[in-house]
Amino acid sequence: MRILIHNIQELTGIDYQSKLLRKGHEMDELETITNAYLLIKDGLIVDFGSADSANFAALTKNLSNTIGIDANKGLVLPSFCDSHTHLVYAASRELEYIDKIKGLSYEEIAKRGGGILNSAAKMASATEDELFESAFIRLEEIKNYGTGAVEIKSGYGLTTETELKMLRVIRRLKEVSPLTIKATFLGAHAVPTEYTGRQDEYVDLIINEMIPMVASEELADYIDVFCDKGFFTPDDTDRILNAGMKYGLRAKIHANELAKSGGIQTGVKYNALSVDHLEYTGNEEIEALLNSETMPVILPGAAFFLGMPYAPARQMIGAGLPVAMASDFNPGSSPSGNMQLILSMASILYKLTPEEGINATTINGAYAMGVSEELGSIAKGKIANVFITKPIPGIAYLPYYYGSNKIEKVILNGLIQN
Repeated sequence: MRILIHNIQELTGIDYQSKLLRKGHEMDELETITNAYLLIKDGLIVDFGSADSANFAALTKNLSNTIGIDANKGLVLPSFCDSHTHLVYAASRELEYIDKIKGLSYEEIAKRGGGILNSAAKMASATEDELFESAFIRLEEIKNYGTGAVEIKSGYGLTTETELKMLRVIRRLKEVSPLTIKATFLGAHAVPTEYTGRQDEYVDLIINEMIPMVASEELADYIDVFCDKGFFTPDDTDRILNAGMKYGLRAKIHANELAKSGGIQTGVKYNALSVDHLEYTGNEEIEALLNSETMPVILPGAAFFLGMPYAPARQMIGAGLPVAMASDFNPGSSPSGNMQLILSMASILYKLTPEEGINATTINGAYAMGVSEELGSIAKGKIANVFITKPIPGIAYLPYYYGSNKIEKVILNGLIQN
């Protein structure tokens, strides 16, 4: 079966060169065809071009076994690739939101047993079925906002049993959801209360028990550590990543959200696929990233929601780095997985052009998940994860007109979703 999308005002995010990411000035480059068509077959993109071309004329002469979709002058883009979420959780944390309004900081809430420890306490009593059902609803929500690939982290367990429970839920989601899903083991998300003053012992538990069991069940694609002030030190992170590497788990790091923690440099040392948050990033960190294969990932939703400094995205791009943007969808510091909103924040808060923002949320997000060979751009042979917008003036309208869903139709793995 083929799908022929026609009457496309702009086909955007085209890649003729098989790029795995875009960096520096390349981020402001976005290949587009106006009055375009897109042909999908067996779940893959097989052809695209101008509707004025001979190829399109030939296609329209033989439409047997073909579903035609009229884009109605909408835009067609590659689906968003959200490389950082925590969307498997047991309960929301709106009461902590009230504490934030009253002036308590993220660290103060955590010290009172809130934050990650709050989610961990609720996670312990939730069943796998309950977690699966609520997470699947969230996956459907982000799909309808244009996300086609998502990374989901554990980290609200903080015991071996509960971390494994979370990762098994993520495995079930992989089996039933049309989204491309990557699983990340984040046992080092916080130090449990019972290990207060004995942080080394908790790190030992992660290394000697959690990682081997996660690996034995093949539950994770990556390993992550919250390397930051008040959480895990660079030495802790070094030990955990070294242990994960022995089991084939590539690193992804929460770094420099609360201070210049050394997390970025540790990530580069271990060839981390990404380092994420980056609110506190200076010249030394940028220099380390320039000589690496590590993707800097900025999480606008968390900085916005927590009232934190914004990562120096313009400085990073100006230095020649790539930048990805992800939602950090979680119940405590970024309770939204809407990547259209993240695209708007990229321009409004971080001063990225629409072109830079689209690259940050598509191809660079795909790289930060390890899937940019298959997803993140419009290219022949890539998986057909695309969305069609409602009729809108052009790509600048996507970040400009924030707050509404501008998507008309979603196609994932070459299948129409709505």
